[in-house]
Amino acid sequence: MLFEKLIAEKVSLHFSRVFNNEITPDQLVFQPTRKEFAGDITLVVFGLSKISGKSPEETGQLLGEALLTETELVSDFNIIKGFLNISICNDQWINFLNSVYKALPNPENQTSESDDAAPVLVEYSSPNTNKPLHLGHIRNNLLGFSVSEILKATGNNVVKVNIVNDRGIHICKSMLAWKKFSNQETPEMAGLKGDHLVGKYYVIFDQKYKEQIKELKANGYSEEEAEKNAPLILEAKEMLQKWEAGDKETLDLWSMMNKWVYAGFEKTYKMLGVDFDKIYYESETYLLGKSIIEEGLAKEVLYKKPDGSVWVNLQSDGLDEKLLLRADGTSVYMTQDIGTAVMRFNEYKFKKLIFVVGNEQDYHFKVLFLVLKKLGYDWADRLFHLSYNMVDLPSGKMKSREGTVVDADELIDNMIAEAKQLTIELGKLDDFNSQEASDLFNMLGLGALKYFLLRVDPEKRMLFNPNESIDFNGNTGPFIQYTHARIQSVLRKAKTIPSLQNFQAMNLTGYTALDPKEKELVKIIVRFNESTVDAAQKLAPSIISNYAYELARSFNQFYHDHAIIDPEKPATSEFRLVLCEQCAVTISNSMKLLGIRVPDRM
Repeated sequence: MLFEKLIAEKVSLHFSRVFNNEITPDQLVFQPTRKEFAGDITLVVFGLSKISGKSPEETGQLLGEALLTETELVSDFNIIKGFLNISICNDQWINFLNSVYKALPNPENQTSESDDAAPVLVEYSSPNTNKPLHLGHIRNNLLGFSVSEILKATGNNVVKVNIVNDRGIHICKSMLAWKKFSNQETPEMAGLKGDHLVGKYYVIFDQKYKEQIKELKANGYSEEEAEKNAPLILEAKEMLQKWEAGDKETLDLWSMMNKWVYAGFEKTYKMLGVDFDKIYYESETYLLGKSIIEEGLAKEVLYKKPDGSVWVNLQSDGLDEKLLLRADGTSVYMTQDIGTAVMRFNEYKFKKLIFVVGNEQDYHFKVLFLVLKKLGYDWADRLFHLSYNMVDLPSGKMKSREGTVVDADELIDNMIAEAKQLTIELGKLDDFNSQEASDLFNMLGLGALKYFLLRVDPEKRMLFNPNESIDFNGNTGPFIQYTHARIQSVLRKAKTIPSLQNFQAMNLTGYTALDPKEKELVKIIVRFNESTVDAAQKLAPSIISNYAYELARSFNQFYHDHAIIDPEKPATSEFRLVLCEQCAVTISNSMKLLGIRVPDRM
């Protein structure tokens, strides 16, 4: 909290003088002053009364008087029971704003404390190559990208990584369906992105598979027997074995279909504005995982069942037995994740590896971290699962096998279309040419989508409502974006007034006539770094989202109540213009941490 360290030093100094008993700054507890009381920072006095030998109220009163009369920091104070509410002098706020203004921070120009420092790896996206990206993937990508940007802004050397799940039984399902039912259909023939075409055949597999299960059940099979013995699933398992055995025809089909998918993914990533420093492929890591499993068998950390499958027993750790290799020798997700984790540590010697994955995989990561630990990898303690909750829809839960997901590309297109319609209706185009208008619609549509998904704490389940997300009022991305454009309009107007053209070169020192709305804006602006550090520590972009909304809302209240440019008050106008510019810079910096662009005009 701003000024906390300075106030703590002054309080500890005066406490020893007033009460003839020493305390250290780290014994003091501060909190923001509640809005219904006057003050900027509050000292909790209850714990000090035993040391002072006086009541909390009297202790607070004596400390407040000492701070007021013997420091240049404090302008006023009041006591509410055991709380000392302290008001900071206006010139202190102005001096701090002045130093911040001169710096004009920009996340794009920030570098880590040391580019050679052990990096923090952030894994996100992790798509399967049997289907296109959907709404859940969008939340994953936006969360991972924003966490990476926030960590970079706080001095970390960040490496953004992706693991593409490009092999396994689910991939073979879409491959088999294409082979049997496609008539050699290509993305060009279908007029579809490659990932959409492959996803189409994943759905077809599921449909045909269910038909076979139904037929087998009609012939006397149980549900479980029918699921295991349906011809399609047997063929898919055979295809997986051929893949792992290096069968050329299978690998050629796999390579062709994966290329279609990668081209589709790249278009979606580009539209979302996310990227990666390194992309791993399960097909390149699972063999290392299998070799590590063999080593674990040799060390008797793992065991083999009579059917040849390999397991780890975690029951003594409060978990279950976990399959690591199937009886037929094929690997499972855990095998690949073990290999990938080891490969990454060997490559980066990371100080932390953050997996951005939905909470349905909580158990998986508990097992992964514990297995790595049992296999002798001490760095397993550096692994962290950033678990986030699901995105619900008004129509219910998404199911990719049934083709009922909210497709990422379609959702992005719809958000941009909604932004276009609303912007035109509200007349906010301000003489844009067609290219500028198109860029604005993209900016607003994606801003609405990103902000809506990031404003919710990752651990909370959320309901996505596209209509609610695109609104120029309330807690939305477009509201904050429009606020930035409004500020830039004010600054452009000032440039046309000769007496104010050079406001950017002005020094704020000496201006102390802060009114409550101005002071509120200053207090929020100077909290930017504090909020960013908090977001980095908690891996929570929602903290930045809420901060940006608070700043935008406070500015609009200030804008509504005050004339920013007043010819009769040049000093006030100059100060308010500087305040406006710093507000715009801070909004822009905040939104950049969320991966959101802001317009200069609307």
